[in-house]
Amino acid sequence: MRLFFVKLLLTNTLYMKSILANLCLLLVLVSCSGGVEYSQEHIAQTSGRYLFNHDDIMEVYYKNDALFLKWRGAENIKPVVLDENTFFVADMYNKLRFIEHPETKKRYIGVVSKNNPDSISYDYKKVANTYKTPSMHIKDKEYKQAYEGFLAIRNEDSTSEYVNEWTFNRLGYNLLREKNYDDAIEVFKMNVELYPESDNVYDSLADAFLRSGDSLQALNNYKKALELNTGNKRAKRFIEAYDKD
Repeated sequence: MRLFFVKLLLTNTLYMKSILANLCLLLVLVSCSGGVEYSQEHIAQTSGRYLFNHDDIMEVYYKNDALFLKWRGAENIKPVVLDENTFFVADMYNKLRFIEHPETKKRYIGVVSKNNPDSISYDYKKVANTYKTPSMHIKDKEYKQAYEGFLAIRNEDSTSEYVNEWTFNRLGYNLLREKNYDDAIEVFKMNVELYPESDNVYDSLADAFLRSGDSLQALNNYKKALELNTGNKRAKRFIEAYDKD
């Protein structure tokens, strides 16, 4: 029992030290913040959208000469400014910097390495203010553009989670639960285009058509699912029941 309490005390001590270290770091960063006056040229060069990943945008903007970020649904994220180009974002627990590629002249935000802060990395590329991620296109019901965006992601990285068959399936069924049948059908159609050899994508599309009241399209897609996988029980049951009617 004594050994247990000793171990517990050591664990709590290490935990408290970690918290104190993080607080000290934040205090140092905050003490460095303020006093930065941005030129209009700098604001024009750095304001705008940055591609955080294949399907996620980070937006940079300025209000009253103060830097702000919009990211993952959160607005008015105010970083700790270290200098004109460098800032710390607590939500990411990363120090970032604005940077321009010397050859392409494209603007980026780079993550400042903790181990080698002088190293240069081009992590988040600045894109046009009109740029939309595939998910933004889906939200705006621009399914052709969404598909083209997801296809581009897959061509670049076929293992990307953003073009995973099951990710699309979850999105489609979320829409079905909300009775957004047309939107769900379009999402499942994209999954069919991306994974034409999977019986599951046809099965899901058939299910969406059936719930929307289109039994003929449901039949056609269940037949395709059964063709690809003769063990698909749901497809077999539906086709048999349809033929009896």
